[in-house]
Amino acid sequence: MTDKRFDLIVVGSGIAGLAHAWMGLRRGLRVALIERDHRCVGASIRNFGFVTVTGQRAGDTWRRARRSRDLWAELAPQAGIPVVHQGLWVVAQRARALDVLAEFAGTEMGEACELHRGEAWGGRMPSLKSRGAAGALYSPHELRVESREAIPALARWLQALGVCFFWGQEVLGIEGSTVHGAQGQWTAERIVVCPGTELNGLARRLLPDHALGLTRLQMLRVRPPTGWRLGAAVMSDLSLVRYHGYADLASSAPLLEQLRAECGQSLDDGIHLIAVQSADGTLVVGDSHHPHATPEPFASEAVDDRILGHLHEVVGLGRCEVVERWTGVYPTGHSADALIHAPADHLRLVLVTSGTGASTSFGIAEDVFAGW
Repeated sequence: MTDKRFDLIVVGSGIAGLAHAWMGLRRGLRVALIERDHRCVGASIRNFGFVTVTGQRAGDTWRRARRSRDLWAELAPQAGIPVVHQGLWVVAQRARALDVLAEFAGTEMGEACELHRGEAWGGRMPSLKSRGAAGALYSPHELRVESREAIPALARWLQALGVCFFWGQEVLGIEGSTVHGAQGQWTAERIVVCPGTELNGLARRLLPDHALGLTRLQMLRVRPPTGWRLGAAVMSDLSLVRYHGYADLASSAPLLEQLRAECGQSLDDGIHLIAVQSADGTLVVGDSHHPHATPEPFASEAVDDRILGHLHEVVGLGRCEVVERWTGVYPTGHSADALIHAPADHLRLVLVTSGTGASTSFGIAEDVFAGW
């Protein structure tokens, strides 16, 4: 590209960066996106692809998740991104977990969710273990895409619509309206920096006093028997003491006490069960959470075993084969689930600091432009 002047420059090709590029495009701006790698390889492709609404923290996070879900539903067919499945079942294995779900169902965030007591709901989800469960909550609000396919598909679609992508270009600094890279420079009236996990470079310059860290997670892909279907996303009791939409309710404290006594090591590992199914029938399963300034790159087999143990407690799989294992990293440490910082009138630094990027980034991007 000989012309390197734009209306909007976005730094970072994760879901937050792509969301801001799309929002700029929707406003008629000439947009460039600069990415240090030759493709997105970070947290945005190492997750569930699960756009989670139910259970998000009350307030901005829940509002942004609802809006992002609607925008995903609008964008996906245009970009050729399949919605693999919809809906969420939260299985209450314990009576105290059902107390949390009942309290949640009575809140504004529980609207349109179905609370089921006892085991009768199992007829609707034969792949789950309803026998002996205290109950379940069904939410119709969620949808799921395949992250490792959806993120590059979204980038290709935006490029076809006119976004200029500069891959393999490290951004070294920003001076006024000029973005300096290792191999060139670009100018724009507006600049959005979405650094993801790169907290010690450009982000450190723009946000020098931050106390952010990183959290490492472990995830797996397992192959169930041929023809076995899940049909919706699944969570269980441990999620109810981790997701703030549940954990901030009064009834979560007794559940946390019980879980601490019964599966304290899983709590120490930050494990809570999410299981989703891909188009090829395999399940993406996770995950654990270990915070550290510089996370270990080495996964723990014991943690993976605990994750799989919780999967088999809830999902009637029988034997299944682990076909992939991986770790992911995302920023944490901010008091809210996202950080929007304005070092200058024309400049924004945007970080999702809660692992909710797939669920909230489109709503965050709308808020950034609305407040500009």
